[in-house]
Amino acid sequence: MSLKIRLHKVFMPDEVIKELEPVLKSGWIGEGPQVLKFEKLISSFIKQKYFTALNSGTSALIMALRIIGIRSGDEIITTPMTCMATNEPILLFGAIPVWADVHPDSGNIDVESIRKKITIRTKAIMCVHWGGAPCDLESINKLAKEHNLKVIEDAAHALGSKYKGKYIGNHSDFAAFSFQAIKHITTGDGGAITCKNKNDYLRTRSLKWFGIDRERRVTSELGHVVWDIIEPGYKFHMNDIAATIGITQFKYLKDILAKRKENAKYYDEMIPGIKGLKILKPEHKYGESSYWLYTILTKNPEHRLKIIRYMREKGIETSIVHQRNDVYKVFQNYNNSDLKGTTEFCDRMLCIPVGQWIGEMERKEIVEELHKAAKSK
Repeated sequence: MSLKIRLHKVFMPDEVIKELEPVLKSGWIGEGPQVLKFEKLISSFIKQKYFTALNSGTSALIMALRIIGIRSGDEIITTPMTCMATNEPILLFGAIPVWADVHPDSGNIDVESIRKKITIRTKAIMCVHWGGAPCDLESINKLAKEHNLKVIEDAAHALGSKYKGKYIGNHSDFAAFSFQAIKHITTGDGGAITCKNKNDYLRTRSLKWFGIDRERRVTSELGHVVWDIIEPGYKFHMNDIAATIGITQFKYLKDILAKRKENAKYYDEMIPGIKGLKILKPEHKYGESSYWLYTILTKNPEHRLKIIRYMREKGIETSIVHQRNDVYKVFQNYNNSDLKGTTEFCDRMLCIPVGQWIGEMERKEIVEELHKAAKSK
């Protein structure tokens, strides 16, 4: 059975080709004016001036850990309920991921679990806004301040999400965004990092390009860049091709967010009426999700598998999207005890299509088929 309603789709407006042509022919396809324009658009939208575009959200997390000064043996308290891209950067520094539990009704990191895991080796807390629903950032940052820790938000799901009326990217020391293929908007692949501190921001400007701030560089008569490199950097910059795609997509961002919220509101009203299914309950009242995912809770793993199979037969894609990270071999040496909330969430969670390509007819069909799936044997 071919899938007629997809969980994820790449959004690419027709005018991208037209906008790309002059860039491709300009002779400047690396990091240039288009990247600066893209940065200005997104930073103005989320109202955070300390914003640096990069080649991926993973690079943003690596850069945040680098700026914090993470070293081998340091501990990062993090969530296992995420893409592996959140936690693999911790291993690249020789640091130790310490798993905090998640709320079984939301999938977001549990602040009280974080508190129990703090030791003298803890250097930072990393949180993920599951599906776009913000974590309890006030409590997380308060706890971090008490113990002199840094907070990194993996905001890959959360472009356009808000916490206490402010867009995600304005609350913690760092936030990492993703513009990967199936995110709210894409640059083909790409990401960004936001910083609370100006000095951290200035480091992102140079670290992204081998330790050189390209916007402040001076070219000598010999044709080389006159700049003293004081620390080794990366090749993490975004290029003008990717930025042009993002600039074109940005025109649609508000409509994309509005449509996803409209679909989510419909599900919020309709799914509680389906026997055996529940909607997520946020652990606080201050968040506004951008609904990269819409997650429901089934009764148990068997019930979930039955629904997945039934919906697939009807041509509707559903998925758990991410597997808990602590089960991967690469993390096998790290303690995964005391994660009852994570186990409960992982056993029951299931994501259904919520994207802007889901119209009234599609979402109605999804709900109707979920009703039938829940009753099927």
